[in-house]
Amino acid sequence: MEEKDYIWDYLNPYDYMEKLRKGMPPVIISVAITGGIHGKEANPNLPESFDEQVLQVYDCYKAGASIVHVHARKKDNPSAVSADPKDYLEINGRIREKCPAIIINNTTGGGLNMTSEQRMASLYANPELASLNCGPFVIQMNMKARKPPLTGRSEDTTMDICIPVTYAETELYAKTMKEKGIKAELEVYNHGQFWLVNNLIRKKLVDPPYFIQFVMGFMTGTYPTPANLLSMIQNLPPRSFFECIGLGQNQVPMTIMGMILGGHVRVGMEDNVFIEKGKLAESNVQFVERMVRLAKEVGREVATPAVARQMLGISGKPSQYK
Repeated sequence: MEEKDYIWDYLNPYDYMEKLRKGMPPVIISVAITGGIHGKEANPNLPESFDEQVLQVYDCYKAGASIVHVHARKKDNPSAVSADPKDYLEINGRIREKCPAIIINNTTGGGLNMTSEQRMASLYANPELASLNCGPFVIQMNMKARKPPLTGRSEDTTMDICIPVTYAETELYAKTMKEKGIKAELEVYNHGQFWLVNNLIRKKLVDPPYFIQFVMGFMTGTYPTPANLLSMIQNLPPRSFFECIGLGQNQVPMTIMGMILGGHVRVGMEDNVFIEKGKLAESNVQFVERMVRLAKEVGREVATPAVARQMLGISGKPSQYK
């Protein structure tokens, strides 16, 4: 598959109609099985332990996920994200044993109140992709207490914080990823963050094809509407392709629209703990299975890990941990 087969001017009507005539490229499905903020207090089925995460990744892999986004939790306090490269090496290795071809994508968003050094710990665990937040954002949300046998936060609290991101930090993350042969997944929450994306491109700290992830519906990010998604796509740098996230109730409409427009999708319990209104998800695999069904309905094949590797421009040989 050549780059022109899956990267084009997404808003050019002639290109779009030609892609529909010939067939849209395969859609890459990524799954974010857990995250850095909420945990089992939000949904008891959210995987926190290494055993739980590996089992759910395996189910998602079999269902059609080509990429897994990993947050290693602390073994002694799974309410928090680990900053130990050894934990990431262990969980990455265990995922690789169960899922020989899946693309491993480690977080550098990490968890709350982490330093840049702590957020970068995952880069020393040989991932193939890594997320890179391209700008600051503000969070205000109610956090439920973690009742026994869960450990961690013992009372309901209200979180009201700013996650700072600077030009220098994004350059440091990108430079470190490039030195280690890790593809950067550039996370964009609003239009203004394209300033930082283009700065990385101008300084040659990221290589094409540029993998841009639109986070739609996160607080202080772009409102999750069809018009805003189209506007975000309009700002894509040349030789870019995009992946779409929809937070909470926005997950289905934003991911469907992303697929219709020729983009790719991320689902999972980091982004949404409900499989439908008022019904908690039983497993991350439900989200993947739904995307596979919807992809077929809108005329998109589901990319295998091998095809996804080719599209991303990363090694066809999966990372190893032995």
